[in-house]
Amino acid sequence: MQAQADTPKPMKTFMLIWSGQAISLFGSAIVQFALIWWLTQETGSATVLATASLVGLVPPVVLGPFAGVLVDRWSRRLTMFIADGLIALATVVLAYLFWIEAIAVWHVFVLLFVRALGGSFHHPAFQASTVLMVPKEQLTRIQGFNQILEGSLGIVSAPLGAILLGVLPMQGVLAIDVGTAVFAMLPLLFLAIPQPDKQPAAAGQAATFWLDMRAGLWYLWAWPGLLLMMLLAMLVNLMLVPSTSLLPLLITDHFGGGALQLSYVHSIFGVGIIVGGVGLSAWGGFKRRIVTSLSGLIGLGAGFLLMGLAPANAFWLAVCGGFIAGGMIAMVNGPVRAIMQAVIAPEMQGRVLTLVISLSSAMAPIGLMMAGPASDWLGVRTWFMFAGVVTLLAGTAGFFMPVLIHVEDGRSDESAPEQSSQVSVMGETAVAD
Repeated sequence: MQAQADTPKPMKTFMLIWSGQAISLFGSAIVQFALIWWLTQETGSATVLATASLVGLVPPVVLGPFAGVLVDRWSRRLTMFIADGLIALATVVLAYLFWIEAIAVWHVFVLLFVRALGGSFHHPAFQASTVLMVPKEQLTRIQGFNQILEGSLGIVSAPLGAILLGVLPMQGVLAIDVGTAVFAMLPLLFLAIPQPDKQPAAAGQAATFWLDMRAGLWYLWAWPGLLLMMLLAMLVNLMLVPSTSLLPLLITDHFGGGALQLSYVHSIFGVGIIVGGVGLSAWGGFKRRIVTSLSGLIGLGAGFLLMGLAPANAFWLAVCGGFIAGGMIAMVNGPVRAIMQAVIAPEMQGRVLTLVISLSSAMAPIGLMMAGPASDWLGVRTWFMFAGVVTLLAGTAGFFMPVLIHVEDGRSDESAPEQSSQVSVMGETAVAD
């Protein structure tokens, strides 16, 4: 939307929408904790917990590229509204099943799948809209605020979820999520979200769904730094997604803890995210954002390694590892998201962001399929230690990859739209190859 680039960004609109989404996320985080703990208590199986994470990863991996094209074509405001509504409706159905005592493990899997399905459209729509409402020089700080929110969710939602499980039936906990979803949906009814100008089709061709998808693929392929950043994310997801999914079993099997001990780790992880997010918002990071991210990746690996190394009688050491990991993940995620939002052309944001998310997330199911049985056989600690070492080494290796260090130099703000108008032609060759 070229006209918008010359006018002040509607930051007030963004903050109102962001606030509604933040309230909704608190309800969702409480329910997520409650459901995972219910699965842990009902089954005690690492494979079941890995499967729960797996069903939540299928939609973004499989549908992500398609969702990105549609997000760039559809009203982003309407996309977010429908996604929020779909998730709330599925939660109501699950609450009813708990109420009539007809619940089964697979019902929880279905809800997790639907939540991920809605998120596959909601997340890219919100992220792609952010760059049109927030000045580019403020994107890193906004991502710092997002990390603060994520940390707050970890601090409040886990203990509150544990407390609510003791005083409310599961359907009561689920009702909280439905209520908070209203706060996310109401602003979307009344506030306008800018839409980017659509790129004209190259060589006189009418824009089609497949040409748009090829355009996103070529845009990513032609930017080596972004491609390498995505490959690094794939490796990290392969290691760390299973670790976070198996945390309840680390607490119960190794440390002999319960819901409160699990909530302690979630909370201290959240405190770490807030500390990292506040630091990132105040500091802004290194001049090259990727340096901030790689430094955080090294610390993230060290945190998970410490959690795995902690002896059974040193739960406090695992808590320290959770704090380190939380603080470092804010330093990893914020700059990476800011890089993509700042440099990717606005009309390409939906496609490219979902491609990056889908391809990097595609490794997580593989990791879960390996980690579940491996942890049942070798123990959960083994995976935590292995994942920590690999992540630490990956962050270190990134400093020796010039194309990654110079990722922000790959495309300038001026050249990106022009290049994106060529991709529907060049994409034919890229796909054929």
